[in-house]
Amino acid sequence: MIRYRTTPESADENQRLIEGVYAELATAAPVLRYSSFRLADGVTFVHVVDGAGLPELAAFQEFQRELDSRLAGDVAREEATLIGSYAAATATNRG
Repeated sequence: MIRYRTTPESADENQRLIEGVYAELATAAPVLRYSSFRLADGVTFVHVVDGAGLPELAAFQEFQRELDSRLAGDVAREEATLIGSYAAATATNRG
């Protein structure tokens, strides 16, 4: 799990770059679980990653390239153990 804060002026750009990673994941389809969250303060982001393949993606490399310039503090990395996961069906994928 990775948690960090961006500067207020960099938050939207950071989100745009993360969305680019998801666009590439949709086509590359590596074997991994990856979730990203933008917290209510608008500048804190949390990423949960389980698996490999993310660093090889061009969009992820683009996201990482100038990450330091978008940060407003340190990046916190913590190991976490998955206890469970649930994804409810959405209106677009219900049969």
